[in-house]
Amino acid sequence: MDTTTLAAFLAVDLLLVFTPGADWAYAITAGVRGRSVVPAVAGLVAGYAGYTLLAVAGLVVIVANSATLLTALTLAGAGYLVWLGCGVLRQPAVLTVSEDEAGSSRLRVMLKGAGTSGLNPKALLLYFSLFPQFIDPAGGWPVATQTGLLGTLHMTACAVVYLAVAVLARTVLRTRPAAARAVTRVSGALMIAIGGFLLVERLTGR
Repeated sequence: MDTTTLAAFLAVDLLLVFTPGADWAYAITAGVRGRSVVPAVAGLVAGYAGYTLLAVAGLVVIVANSATLLTALTLAGAGYLVWLGCGVLRQPAVLTVSEDEAGSSRLRVMLKGAGTSGLNPKALLLYFSLFPQFIDPAGGWPVATQTGLLGTLHMTACAVVYLAVAVLARTVLRTRPAAARAVTRVSGALMIAIGGFLLVERLTGR
């Protein structure tokens, strides 16, 4: 793949990554709640790593072309976002989490992050609709290699942007408990809204 193609893909991909959504909401919540934002961001990236592996294996095409599988994935992802958002609203951010408590919950934070990005059907469609535009089957590189490279670029972009979002949220809101709770509630409400939109979109066939 030539550098022009990679630069064009990265430009489009960054526009999408910079668009606030469920991933942003989770990164902000993690930044406000936890002592370390790395587990949350690692979880979000891990979810996309799963999609990258599916894309490399070619299974993403099968899933995207199966109405039943896509509907099941959408419903699972939407339900998960609603559940996660409700949990955030029930327990607003607390900036005085102890080190032991934060350490014991790192795996849980990472798994929630992986679920947030991994169960997002929009990510599946992103891989299926965006990647093929930048892959040249007749090029010198195998399609699987090109797909893996694009997936790696996307995961890197996500890691950098979400880490910056989480750190910024923690830094700015650390001395503002009331603002931190308000932002956390907004993040939770955003997760619920996105999950509800996905449910309505899939159930109405739009």
